[in-house]
Amino acid sequence: MSEMQPRRLGAGTGTPALLGQMLLCSFLWAPAFLLMKRIGVDISPLALTALRDVLGGGLMAVWFLGLGERILPQGREWRDWTILGIFQVIIPNTLTVYALSEITTSLASLIQSSTPLIVAVIAPFLFASERMTTRRGVGILLGLSGFLLLLGGLDLFQSSTGSFPGTLAMAGAPLSYALGNIYVRIVPDAVPSRLAYGQLVFSGVPCLAVVLVLAGPSAFAAAPDHVSDIVILSLMATAVPLIMFMRILRIAGPTVGTMVGYLVPLWTILIGVALFGEALSPREIAGALLLLAGLVIASAARPQVAAETADVRY
Repeated sequence: MSEMQPRRLGAGTGTPALLGQMLLCSFLWAPAFLLMKRIGVDISPLALTALRDVLGGGLMAVWFLGLGERILPQGREWRDWTILGIFQVIIPNTLTVYALSEITTSLASLIQSSTPLIVAVIAPFLFASERMTTRRGVGILLGLSGFLLLLGGLDLFQSSTGSFPGTLAMAGAPLSYALGNIYVRIVPDAVPSRLAYGQLVFSGVPCLAVVLVLAGPSAFAAAPDHVSDIVILSLMATAVPLIMFMRILRIAGPTVGTMVGYLVPLWTILIGVALFGEALSPREIAGALLLLAGLVIASAARPQVAAETADVRY
């Protein structure tokens, strides 16, 4: 598997700009957990996935039509959208739904957080620009340490129990995410917004079909009670950050780009402090500092060629 020919990117590819995009992307993703928890009381996980992706993809389709752009895939987009829809949404979501019926949410969160580490192991074998340097390795380890502190440190390991099948199923989710993230890197002349749109449509429509076949329209009976939450979840916490994430992967490469996932719990904690008056513990402060330090180090260690092998345009 070979990389594309080096090509210069425009503005927004330097380390400060990249960090800003990662912070904003993770900030938009953070409320998704709160919204899904609130909506999930009345709507099943698979039905919610279908609603979220179909609505997000539909809103993006309207946007494309307003810009005079096509909404149907052409050429290799059929393959790219199908692969990303399967590996970025359908497989990990299905495995996670099953796993959460068998294991604790803490253990599931910990397992899913391994996505950047899986990418860091696989990517150097596929891309010369993703080679593991000492500085990048230090940044990744610091980021992981901070992430684990934010999740609860050693208490997370002690309190997380569950069945072996559930744990094994959950382990497949970050692997699927990692493969999808790496695949984004090899899509030639990719438009991040179209990659985001394609995977939403090619995951949402199949999920919708499955839900209608298995449960019928009654699966969405409670949707009218959560219209505002579903719209916010689909647009601001799904479509917009997904476009940004596709761009980040193209600019930073999969190894650094997937570290966006480490930032989500940081924003969740800060939202709790700002909106609900929750206090920051010394552990959370230390975890946040380690996480941000790791991101700065890993991003600064990004080889120049990594920024030149992607062709990012909107």
